[in-house]
Order: sequence, then structure tokens, then C-alpha cells
Amino acid sequence: PAAGVDFCSNDYLGLRRDPRLAEAAAAAAHEHGSGAGGARLLRGTTPLHDELEAALAHWKGTEACLLFNTGFQANATLIPALAGTGDAVFSDALNHASLVDGCRLARAGGAHLGLYRHLDLTDLAAQLAAWRASAPAEALALVATDAVFSMDGDAADLPALLELCDRHGALLLIDEAHATGLLGADGAGLAQHQGVHGRMPLVTGTLGKALGAFGAFVCCDALLREHLLNTARGFIFSTALPPPVVGAALMGVRLARAEPWRRERALAHAAHLRHALGQAQAPSAIVPVPVGPDAEAMRLAARLQAHGFDVRAVRPPTVPEGSARLRITTGAHLEASQVLALVEALALEAPGA
Repeated sequence: PAAGVDFCSNDYLGLRRDPRLAEAAAAAAHEHGSGAGGARLLRGTTPLHDELEAALAHWKGTEACLLFNTGFQANATLIPALAGTGDAVFSDALNHASLVDGCRLARAGGAHLGLYRHLDLTDLAAQLAAWRASAPAEALALVATDAVFSMDGDAADLPALLELCDRHGALLLIDEAHATGLLGADGAGLAQHQGVHGRMPLVTGTLGKALGAFGAFVCCDALLREHLLNTARGFIFSTALPPPVVGAALMGVRLARAEPWRRERALAHAAHLRHALGQAQAPSAIVPVPVGPDAEAMRLAARLQAHGFDVRAVRPPTVPEGSARLRITTGAHLEASQVLALVEALALEAPGA
């Protein structure tokens, strides 16, 4: 159950309780029904689905977009739909579980799987070069990475990754789940923040974090969308997102773009918290507090909840053994005074934090 002021959800822009999303959901339900009634290739597509896909593609700077029901489903479905026998996928060692499982499914389908050290592009380049030396010229090399990593809030170097992938003839897939709505001039994500907006060939993301709704998307070119439409099993064999969810998500996209104060406030809170904790700055609203032992992380979380702050401990297997931590997130719903009060409670309960 919730325990105090929210410092643990992914509701970065404070939109999940915005009445405008609720009103958009209600309007969509009245017009299109409470459920989609079938998969997208049958009866499940409404004009709202098409409108949301067009809005997301425009925002991300791609030709096309395809909605999925969850971010896990999108990543786990997308990768094996692209890479199979004779191909290769290369995954950052700290990627989200959905990317990890997508890569494992591709390996089960005959693809080579390479794990490169976290954010280590020298290691990735060496693995790509070694694989390319013996692979057929037409074989696909897919590099998959989180844009912002969910446990530490650090970010990939997208310009360098693009250059490396171009050099080795690889396709780059980035998951902007924790960047969409928060980063860039109008919240389009890390690619926009790092100056490579519109150059990403394959972008996944979620509608259930900063956008306040539910579901996920893959943004890509029109040809790749057509391929996924006919090969991505998680898309083909799933009932479409309900119209009320799609209506709420569409409103979330509009508000994320139109109200920049939301992301500015969420990121300012995170910067303040990192500064107070003596941490290096990072382009995200995720602030980890390393603890180590599982029991100590649980104790600290319980003590902060007793002070009125909903902070949660993250333990193995979500993070490696011995690296349990508090995963603190900030959002537009917070007041500066609440961030300051959390800093004071952390100093009291975890003097070394």
C-alpha cells in the first residue's frame, strides 16, 4: 500500500491523476466503448489508435509508429521479430528485463547474443567487429540499449552509439521508457536531449510512466512497421489497447508537450536531491541511494515510510547481489519543501547517504 508522499512511482509529470486524462478516457469510452473488441488486425483499431500512433511518430521524429499493450511486450516481441538465425543482437549488460528477454528469445531463434559491459562502447565495438568478420554480409546486427537506465538513472551516449552502429552496419534500438516526456526541448526524449532527434531508426517507449496512461509503442520507418504488423506475435495475437486508455494516452502526449513546467520541475527536484546527496548530476528523475545489504535497504525504506515518504528498496534479482538500494524518483507533483524534508530524513536515517 502507498505510504506517504510519492517518491517511488514513475509518474514523472504528475499526469496520472490529471482530470483532463480522465475526461479524455471517459469521452473515448462513450464514443468507442470500454474495450477494443479484438486484436488490431481484426476489429481492434479505432481512429484513436491511428491518431495516437501518428502523434507519437511525429513527436519522436519517425515515419511511423505501432502501439503495443505493454513495454515488456513491445521489447520482448520486437527483437525476435527482427533477429533470427544468422543474425546477432548486442545488449547492454544493465538493460531492462524486457530487452534482456527479447534478446534471449532471439537467441532461442538462432541469433548470436552478445552482452557488452554497461555503457562500454569499446567493448561493443570489439564484439561487433569480431562478429562481422565471420558473419554473412546480409546478416542483421541489432544493438539494444535503454536510453535512461531504470535503476541508476544514467544515460546512454546516443550520438556515439549511432556512429558506432553506422560504422559496423548495425541497427540501433533504444528504449526511451524513462526519457519520454522528461528530456529534450519538448519532451521527445534522450535523442532530442542529445541532439540526434529524428535519427533513431528504432525507438520503444511506454505510455504508462510520464504520460500517465498505459501501453507502449515502437517508432520506426513505415517499412519496418509493416514488417512488425505481420511478424510481431505479441502484437498480432493480443487484443488492442482499450479506447479509454488510448484516449488518456493521447491527452498525456499533448499535455507533456504543451506544459514544459512539468518536466522542468521533476528534473529540478532530482538535481536538488542529487546535489544534497553529493551525487554527480544525471539527465533523469531517478536518484539511486546505494545501500548494499538487502536487510539494510529494507530497514531504511521502512524508516522513511514512517517519516511519511513513500520510498522503496530495490533488491536482487532486480539489481545484482550486494547492490540493494533505495530507488527514489521525483515528479512534478512534488513541492520543493517535500524534497528538502526527504533530504533531512535521509540524513537522519542514513548518515552515509
